[in-house]
Amino acid sequence: MTTPRKKLIEVALPLDAINAAAATEKSIRHGHPSTLHLWWARRPLAACRAVLFASLVDDPSSHPDVFPTKEAQDAERERLHALIVKMVPWEATKDEAIMNEVRSEILKATGGSPPPIYDPFCGGGSIPLEAQRLGLEAHGSDLNPVPVLITKALIEIPPRFADRPPVNPESRKARLGSWKGAQGIAEDIRYYGEWMHHEAKKLIGHLYPKVKLPKEKGGGEATVIAWLWVRTVKCPNPACGCQMPLVKSFVLSSKKGKEVSVKPIVGRDAGPPTISFEIQEKASDQAGTVGRLGARCVACGEAVSLDHIRKEGQAKRLSNQLMAIVAEGPRTRYYLAPDPEHDQIANSAVPSWVPEQALPEQALGFRVQNYGMTHWRDLFTNRQLVAMNTLCGLVQEAQAIVSADAKAAGVKHPPAEPGAFKNVSRSKRLDGGANATPNGCWGT
Repeated sequence: MTTPRKKLIEVALPLDAINAAAATEKSIRHGHPSTLHLWWARRPLAACRAVLFASLVDDPSSHPDVFPTKEAQDAERERLHALIVKMVPWEATKDEAIMNEVRSEILKATGGSPPPIYDPFCGGGSIPLEAQRLGLEAHGSDLNPVPVLITKALIEIPPRFADRPPVNPESRKARLGSWKGAQGIAEDIRYYGEWMHHEAKKLIGHLYPKVKLPKEKGGGEATVIAWLWVRTVKCPNPACGCQMPLVKSFVLSSKKGKEVSVKPIVGRDAGPPTISFEIQEKASDQAGTVGRLGARCVACGEAVSLDHIRKEGQAKRLSNQLMAIVAEGPRTRYYLAPDPEHDQIANSAVPSWVPEQALPEQALGFRVQNYGMTHWRDLFTNRQLVAMNTLCGLVQEAQAIVSADAKAAGVKHPPAEPGAFKNVSRSKRLDGGANATPNGCWGT
């Protein structure tokens, strides 16, 4: 019986370098998969890359015939560690000299036939992506459709277009010559994405107005990046009866030196109290109004049970109120008080179609049904539904334009029809290097 060879990961790793590279990934804003979709439990790419490498490469102690002394084994181990230190930084993924050295080391350790990599719950796709980057055959799956979509976009679809030029006429005219890896499809995504943005702005841009900045913030107008709404429920106290906001926290920014929070203002004119909001550039001096045990009315201080809120929701008596506006500035964000005009515009949206499908009666960690949200349409505002309807229509139009442009460009294999990206079992590695290894499929 052959004794299994001990792998490098079983003996030692340069953890400080791996941890530092993994921590640095959090601040990368261009080209990192996290900018595609911020999956809640994404594994750091640097750590995945290092672990895959160290799991395939033998520790020198497994080859006493080649490294007979402890000194020789230590020296070889240090060489492998130095290679890991070189390959874990994000910048190294674009350095073909480093990555080819890593791939060669894996091929040497596996006799030229590295094993396929399987990840049955791949989440954000970090392990299959890094396996693919190392020239390995990668297979992934998940029960959740969101990671399925993320990983399709990361490791299955791009290799179908590896080393192909874009099909849009603008890019083909502006640049002649070869297109390496995913550059062609990336250019098409940019081009047709800009077309969709332009068309969507013409159709629904009036529903997303810019906000006027006060003089102390420079005046002029700024693009809104978020309208922050809160749900409200009528206070059960008969002496109050205000529409009380349900807010977990009034903090908008907790960054040191740039603290911003919302302050609820109680108006006590004739009739039930009213709640408005002001922006204060300091930490919040008020706790949120709702938690795991219930809620509290900001007007009268009445304790309100979650059971009351659920019953009001089931009776369709929950409402909403604009709490703050977040706008984009030069290297900063502006936090502004609610604008009545923006409130009115948002509430003027009328979707031409809404999803009528019912939500599941019960689902793990998904309990909005208790609050009267029983259909998919209940999860969105009317403005969100209008936007999604518009974008869905534009995607279909874009598909027709892409197909026409592909045929005009003489592409033999235009993009597949919807739903055809399944079980792509073999494709070129994205870098198209000399040691390219067939990549795996995304099984659905």
